[in-house]
Amino acid sequence: MLRQPVDGQHLVTQQRKYVVTRASDDAGTTTIADKTSKKVVVRHVPAKGFVAQSPVVIDDHWALIEDIRSEGSNPEIRVVRYDLSTGRAAGIGKLPRVSEPEIGAYDGTFAYSSTDAKNRSCLIVASLAELSSREVGCVAAPGYLADPVVSADAVTFSEITKPETAGRCKRLLTAPLSGGAAKPVPAATKCIQWSGASVQGATIWSEVAASDPDQYQSKAYLRESANRPSRALGTVATDTILACGNWIFWETRAVGNGEESFQINRWTTGLAKPQRIYSGKPGIALTPMTCQDNTVYVEAADLTASPTYTEAISAPAS
Repeated sequence: MLRQPVDGQHLVTQQRKYVVTRASDDAGTTTIADKTSKKVVVRHVPAKGFVAQSPVVIDDHWALIEDIRSEGSNPEIRVVRYDLSTGRAAGIGKLPRVSEPEIGAYDGTFAYSSTDAKNRSCLIVASLAELSSREVGCVAAPGYLADPVVSADAVTFSEITKPETAGRCKRLLTAPLSGGAAKPVPAATKCIQWSGASVQGATIWSEVAASDPDQYQSKAYLRESANRPSRALGTVATDTILACGNWIFWETRAVGNGEESFQINRWTTGLAKPQRIYSGKPGIALTPMTCQDNTVYVEAADLTASPTYTEAISAPAS
């Protein structure tokens, strides 16, 4: 789909009308181009000191790009909404401001954390087109909400309480997009859940303790519905679980003969066990997956080739 040098353009996502790429420059200059005409509609260059974040939230008319400044004494998050019919930048109306860098997106619906007037961290689900939103849940400071993953029918996120203390607790919750309160995802081990995704009542999540020396791998679990027992799925690359269409996807890591390789697995209701849909050879690294229009996109970087290159690949999820 898109093959480039490692220091070239990288695919962020592909929408049915637009292709979103990001340059390998320090700031992460983001380009949105019309798929048919190849005309560049938006070229977003972060302000000095800011770096662009993934994902880009996009639909047929609008795009949302997030930049952060994490260095120095004055960290800041900026969010810009672009009108793709004109290429002009605009604000996000009366939506609560973004206070944590993680944004979960599913087509034109996105979720993020915002700090309210009571200094609580609240999970917000918003519409890109309408700039409407609802508050899913809140937690008092110094606790906070993070890691939102949005599917076609649910948002799954983590709640961290008592951070930076011996009593730190991280647990997952999920809520339907149609409305209603968030409910905890029962854990295999208390307080060490990391992230997960829910679709059609099923949830796959990962668990890893903050004290674990290997934070890059987690133990994965599946619960097919609220009244079903959980079952182990082995290890998962931390923070790679994604819902897309009717499927839940995740990346895994294997080590053999001193070399590591990465794989992509997926599961949907009715399967007895997950399917492996991609196996990379040693030396190929995968980026986090994104979902758009019932299709998963990911980049595979071949670091053993000369010259090195990245290749964008996709998989249907309907």
